[in-house]
Amino acid sequence: MYQIDFSHPSSVYFVGIGGVSMSALAELLADAGFQVSGSDRSRSPLTDVLESKGIKVFYGQRAENITDSIDCVVFTSAIRPDNPEYAAAHAKNLPCLTRGQLMGQIMRNYDIPIGISGSHGKTTTTSMVSEILLHAGLDPTLAVGGILKDIDGNIRIGRSGYFVTEACEYTNSFLDFFPKVGIILNIGEDHLDFFKDLADIRHSFRRFAELLPEDGCLIINGQIENLAEITEGLACRVVTFGSDASSDYYPDQIRYGQWGNVSFRLHGCGRERQFDLQVPGKHNVYNAMAAVALADLLGVDPKVTGEALHAYRGTDRRFEYKGSIGGVTVIDDYAHHPEEVTVTLEAAAHYPHRKLWCVFQPHTYSRTKAFLKDFARSLTLADAVVLTDIYAAREQNDPEINSGLLQQEIQALGKECHYFPTFDEVENFLLENCIKGDMLITMGAGDVVKIGESLLGN
Repeated sequence: MYQIDFSHPSSVYFVGIGGVSMSALAELLADAGFQVSGSDRSRSPLTDVLESKGIKVFYGQRAENITDSIDCVVFTSAIRPDNPEYAAAHAKNLPCLTRGQLMGQIMRNYDIPIGISGSHGKTTTTSMVSEILLHAGLDPTLAVGGILKDIDGNIRIGRSGYFVTEACEYTNSFLDFFPKVGIILNIGEDHLDFFKDLADIRHSFRRFAELLPEDGCLIINGQIENLAEITEGLACRVVTFGSDASSDYYPDQIRYGQWGNVSFRLHGCGRERQFDLQVPGKHNVYNAMAAVALADLLGVDPKVTGEALHAYRGTDRRFEYKGSIGGVTVIDDYAHHPEEVTVTLEAAAHYPHRKLWCVFQPHTYSRTKAFLKDFARSLTLADAVVLTDIYAAREQNDPEINSGLLQQEIQALGKECHYFPTFDEVENFLLENCIKGDMLITMGAGDVVKIGESLLGN
């Protein structure tokens, strides 16, 4: 594998530079003195930020963008061999790195690199951890998989030895990381276009845990089935969080406020502490417990931890309040897996509303096909469902699956469900049917957020 020489900055080109993680890596290298450039399919707020920092961004991916002056090319997992820039880089025998490989090399430059993994909740927990370290004045470098309001973006470059990043299991990219502290929030079936089955996924998380050094620590959800298969024989320390006293950290007295925000008492580290969050959902109790366990490990003042978690107002596209129109509350959420849909709609149940509408955009054909009945069951937690076409993302059209089939499954469960192939049709339907007191959640990992923003005139 090609090794970046951080003492001698060179020229690095990113194919897919506008992605959340890729743009963060590009900023990190540019800050370290590297000559950074890259390409993406279209302009976005993230590419605008990169260009404002002097990074050259090409719109459209073409072979001629790959010049002999480039020393290394970085790719995302979404790039295929027939991509013209990928082909040109290999034709020129240029050194290439995956996003995960570059992230791993960057982590080696920090004293305490922290990787936050799990099938769900990575961005929220990374944001909570970021909030705590910022409040503690530890000047961390942060790479968040979403837009965190307190850093006004997805990347913060600090000058201390603390580095925090999400560690995604897709294509096993997190196995190229070098964490000293790791968090595993949960392990579930997802990304079945890459993994064979749940056993294959669990094996990858076990390998991630094995990356942690003897003086490191794994913070893991104690409720994970057959936990010993993940933790037994690890060289590092293991700290657990879960629902009861069988874990090192566990909650009780879970309550919900007027707007669905959750509070709880936490047992752990030899004390009881009260936490009052400004975000909704029982799942955020578990995300917060993982963040607290990490803060305790790092020696953060418990009072600072509590203040930081109380100050945390969420991350973009994670149960994000977008506004209201005609007395209808508009929320947006990134949920794109049945378990995520479930926890988001359960959280919505504690938020004041008359009727709960969920506009769901399925994400990828493979995920929709694999979890068709699970999606149907989870979406029945809404009072009414509106479906858009499947967002293909990295995949080619699969004629065996479509949103109409998901609509049939939902209707068979006795739930009101509508399907429209265009966003304009969805918006017109909502304008005619949502009334004062209703709550509308746009949900999915694609561009469904545009529907709510359009209704609000944004």
